[in-house]
Formats: sequence, structure tokens, C-alpha cells
Amino acid sequence: MSPALFPYKLVATDLDGTLLRGDETVSRRTRDALAAVTAAGAAHIVVTGRSVPWTRHILDDLGYDGLAVCGQGAQVYHAGEHRLLTSVTLDRQLAGLALAKIEAEIGPLALAASRDGLEGEVLVAPGYRVQEGPLPVMAIDDPAELWSAPVNKVYIQHPALDDDALTKAARQTAGALVDVVMAGQGIVEILPLGLSKATGLSLAARRLGLRAADTIAFGDMPNDIPMFGWAAHGVAMANAHDELKAVAHEITASNEHDGIAVILEQLLGR
Repeated sequence: MSPALFPYKLVATDLDGTLLRGDETVSRRTRDALAAVTAAGAAHIVVTGRSVPWTRHILDDLGYDGLAVCGQGAQVYHAGEHRLLTSVTLDRQLAGLALAKIEAEIGPLALAASRDGLEGEVLVAPGYRVQEGPLPVMAIDDPAELWSAPVNKVYIQHPALDDDALTKAARQTAGALVDVVMAGQGIVEILPLGLSKATGLSLAARRLGLRAADTIAFGDMPNDIPMFGWAAHGVAMANAHDELKAVAHEITASNEHDGIAVILEQLLGR
């Protein structure tokens, strides 16, 4: 396959709800499509809200040895060398102030936090509802433990507000101190101000000598909006949040129906 037949030099894919199916696997069709575009000269970068410890097993299963952007842009990880190239942490004092402002506005929150590093645990304080699945967490009794070591982000939940309402309220109340993103069902996160998937992807792309103009990006949630704003072409999955669909250049099939492969095969002329 000639590289000239594929119009992009970089393919950026989110994981959950995008590259991964509901059972956390990647279909053979999608694997083959990604292999074809890399054979045609393009690079593939995974860009995920998951921190490295929650991403590494998937990359290993894919035989992926390139760069991955993890933790909503906080971490650039070299999968082949199993090492962090960059890592941004959340100012814990600033995060505490932001959370206090949010709670003063809407009442008590349940909290969890993702610790920094290759082995960083996700700590879950009392009251935080963990979704069922294979991803490991560490339950703690004292919420003060959340702040005992550097963290990349804090997860917040509210007993009454849904994800959209909580994100909006937190952003309006503390948006001058931290960034607030909705990353998935039941997942609202507090991040360092200015951090996004776009910032992490731009760093990773620069290491490969690639630019936004070279990039097609796939995603499904509002935390993918900055990545779509950075990339030349943004493709939302059929299962995507309405906020992302509104800014996408194109909508493809769902993650369960090989939406990434559908677009890549079209671009390859298959």
C-alpha cells in the first residue's frame, strides 16, 4: 500500500467507547484497518483518559509499541519501552480549593484520585461509586489519603446531579482554578487548568515530527472535544455524546460496529 493513498500521517484514537468494544476488546476488523494505515506510513496514537496503569494491559494486548497519551493528556507514555516521557500532576492545594468551592455551591462530593506514575493507584474514598469491571482500585477509609502523594486527576460524584449537571456546575464554580471534564458515564474529572487530550497529543505528535494538519482523530465523549479542535478531522462514534457530535466533522458507526475501521477503510479506498 502506497503512503500516498492514505491522506493522514497520524491516526489518534480514544479507547473506551471508541477503539474498545464494551468487553474491552478490539475487533479483528479494526486491528486490520489500523495495521493497514500504519503499513501505509501513518502513525497510530492512543489518546485516553485512563492513566497508564489502566491502559498498559490493552496496549500490550494490541502489540502496541508506540506513544500513548494517557490521563486526559497528563502522561505521554512510550509503550515499547514501558516508560513515561512526560507527566503533569494536579496542584493538590489548588484542587482542594476548587473542591471546597464546588461543595459550597452544590453540597458534598464523593471523591477518588489517580496517583501519578507507572504504578499509580486509583484511590477511592468512602461514598464513591465504582463501576463494575476489571480495572483495579484501592479503597481508603480516610479521604485525606487522596492527597498524600502526587495525583494526575481527581474524580468527583454527586448524590443527586447527573454527569452533565455536575460537570456544568463544577466548571461554572471552579473553572478559573481547574479544568472539569466528563470522560464517560459516571466519570467527571478535575484536571490541571489548561490540560486536555489536545495538549498531550500535540506533545506526542511533535516527538514524531507530525502536526495537527496531519491528524484524524476518533472519539466519543466531551473530553475529546479539545482533540477534535486540534486535529484536522474529528470523527465521532455513533454512540458519542451529543456535545462531541456537534463539533465533529463526521459521524461513523458505533464502537461495537467497527466505526474506526469503516472510516479508515474508506480512506484507504477499500
